[in-house]
Amino acid sequence: MLSCSTCWNSARHTDGAAMIEEILDLGFDTVELGHGTRLPLVEGILKMHEAGRIKVSSLHNFCPLPPEIPRASPDCYQFSAVHDGERDRAVRHSFKTIDFAKRLGAKFVVMHLGSVPIGDYTRALVKLAEEGKHLSKEYVALKLEAVQQREAKQVPPFMRMIECFRRVVDYAGERGIRLGVESRHSFEEIPSEREMLDVLARMNPDVIGYWHDFGHVQVKHNIGFLDHFEWLKRVAPRLLGCHLHDTVWPGRDHMAPFTGGVEYQRLIPLLPKDTLYVFEMSPRRTKEEITTSLAKWKEKFGE
Repeated sequence: MLSCSTCWNSARHTDGAAMIEEILDLGFDTVELGHGTRLPLVEGILKMHEAGRIKVSSLHNFCPLPPEIPRASPDCYQFSAVHDGERDRAVRHSFKTIDFAKRLGAKFVVMHLGSVPIGDYTRALVKLAEEGKHLSKEYVALKLEAVQQREAKQVPPFMRMIECFRRVVDYAGERGIRLGVESRHSFEEIPSEREMLDVLARMNPDVIGYWHDFGHVQVKHNIGFLDHFEWLKRVAPRLLGCHLHDTVWPGRDHMAPFTGGVEYQRLIPLLPKDTLYVFEMSPRRTKEEITTSLAKWKEKFGE
């Protein structure tokens, strides 16, 4: 199934119906409601859904956006946070997302789980790679420091996340909603690939699955933290859905598929036949870029 995330256009709309119409005009009949879905958009979304104009495949936590948060911010409240209040807000707003998904008949909610507080090594490594220094001693030293820092500090935030996230898993299970734990863009974020396997092993497989973000994983591939093909082959049996976008080396992601370095023709055969594919485009992508990419996708992989 093909879907399109409203992250592409939610920021420029004040009416949810108009937002949905713009996505219909691209050639999609199904949407993922992105983490920038503000409360004023909800009425129009419900109108379009109840009229049978659009199907909702999935929601990206938090959706709707917490009213105190002015713009798209999926990490505004983290399950790994030190402060109890922030973790409680993360749980409460996740419950609201799950309830909204149930109301819209969506099967999936895409989840971010938190981060390890070690600074933004990923951004620094991407910058060095952009400068042609990805084979330098400076790059190797910085990457080693990132690994050492994360290894030293990862356990407490990971365990806070597990304790907190279990409440969300239980809530989703009671309502028949499946949670896709998304592959992360940055080395500092939770879960790492090793942690992803741990999360999937700890949690109810009837509720929890893996959500593969092609662009995020390609960035990690480009800066040397994993092999995209080998990782996807390993985790594909637990996959629920994917975010489709491409990456121009080393770290420019959310490009239209087939305009960057993601080897879709090698990777897609690894995935289950019933996979949900969600175009997750930057707001900077033009309608023409998306429709061209969509046509190529259908030609190569079908609907």
